Amino acid sequence: MNIALLGTGLMGYPMAERLCGLCKAGHSVSVWNRTRAKADSLAALGAQVHDSAAEAARDAEFVITMLTDGAAVEDLLFSQGVARAMRPGSVLLDMSSIQPAQARAHAERLGTMGIVHMDAPVSGGTLGAAAGTLAIMVGGKATTFERARPVFAPLGRATLVGGSGAGQLTKLANQMIVGITIGAVAEALLLCEKGGANPAKVREAITGGFADSRVLQVHGQRMVEHSYQPGARMSVQLKDLRNALSTAQDLELETPITSLLEQLYASGVRAGLSDHDHSALHLALAQRNRMA
Repeated sequence: MNIALLGTGLMGYPMAERLCGLCKAGHSVSVWNRTRAKADSLAALGAQVHDSAAEAARDAEFVITMLTDGAAVEDLLFSQGVARAMRPGSVLLDMSSIQPAQARAHAERLGTMGIVHMDAPVSGGTLGAAAGTLAIMVGGKATTFERARPVFAPLGRATLVGGSGAGQLTKLANQMIVGITIGAVAEALLLCEKGGANPAKVREAITGGFADSRVLQVHGQRMVEHSYQPGARMSVQLKDLRNALSTAQDLELETPITSLLEQLYASGVRAGLSDHDHSALHLALAQRNRMA
């Protein structure tokens, strides 16, 4: 296989590292990043680092995009020449988190060029990307999914959830649950701290109970330690919640809980926490209560 990964940011870089493991089996991996310096070190792992995204995609059977949002994906594909560079029959795996409607529009437009599209956003953060344990939510055709299995395998567990756009719809559901749960954990720990209980011990006490969760384990620990180095940025969480609200509006679905959390994350971003981990909602709520 010849695989290209476009976008080696917080998530894309460890994913590229995992894909470079395929080089030992004779496969080739090409990478590109807007700031080349962030991709150069992958050359030592066997990757070919390119100056342009179109150059990286030119001979690839599979092209992976891992970008900030739908506008960035569209610009890369159709303004920066990636789609034109891809050969007919090749597969675009968009692992960015974008709106379902954008994914379907990209799939339709690429289809007219003979390129197969799958939306395959991920969950698991930088830790999951590094460990190859990402949850990969895939929308597209079953035949393409089977073809792409060897590409997904080093990255995590892939599940075909439906047709075009269904992967992005699933990611929005994931981000609604994650964002809302972070808010619940943050508020609960602050309540206990305000009342005189030790937040670290509170987290320990409810571990294994019905309130336990991955968010309590990972992000709860970050809250206890007041450590907000980004695994997933606050600004990205806000973007995903806004995409969820936009999609819900299109579907005429009321989502009052997500609406409230969108306001809280937006407040955190306005307070200067944009580049903090999304668990920094805890910090935003602490500041709101004059506890930080």
